[in-house]
Amino acid sequence: MVVATPKDWTGIERAGNLAPEIGVDEAGRGPLAGPVVAAAVVLCKSPPQGLDDSKRLSAKRRAVLDEQIRRTCVWAVGVVEADEIDRLNVFGATMRAMTLAVSRLCEAIGCEPGSILIDGNMTPAGRDAGWRWPARAIVGGDGLEPCISAASIVAKEWRDRIMCEAAGRYPHYGWERNKGYPTPDHLTALRDHGPCPLHRRSFAPVAQLVLI
Repeated sequence: MVVATPKDWTGIERAGNLAPEIGVDEAGRGPLAGPVVAAAVVLCKSPPQGLDDSKRLSAKRRAVLDEQIRRTCVWAVGVVEADEIDRLNVFGATMRAMTLAVSRLCEAIGCEPGSILIDGNMTPAGRDAGWRWPARAIVGGDGLEPCISAASIVAKEWRDRIMCEAAGRYPHYGWERNKGYPTPDHLTALRDHGPCPLHRRSFAPVAQLVLI
């Protein structure tokens, strides 16, 4: 389990409210390899323009917004690796990643949030032992609430960078293109080369190869 936050909070233009609103989203529930990543974001006074669901943005625009969010807003990232996904299941790992991200963000801002908005239809309340905050799940929230949109962008870009770096160590699988998702080229490489340490053994296409 890994948690990342900005190294230097100085100069960040905060909104100034004592109980900030945190947006939370995740990336990486569907791939056969790599981690689940959750991001938590408190928007600054003047957030970047054009925030939206990361899936609706071009790769170029998403990268620009990611840099702007991480430079001007308050954010944290929680990462749960493939072996932990296999131990917890991917839903449990997602709840854990969200808990890690929000916990680290609260430590960084030095206060508890006024509200937490999460993309989807469930929150980690009662689903992860470390979760302690009231939260509201919003279906399609990554396209409706700017703070969730920002979290979706940071989570997606953070995970993509992880998978592109991993592609250099495990070049057979084309992760720089498919980011670990079960595309035809990834499935072919799995059959030809077998799984590597970053594959999720509990996911059916990988588990079937392990049992052969």
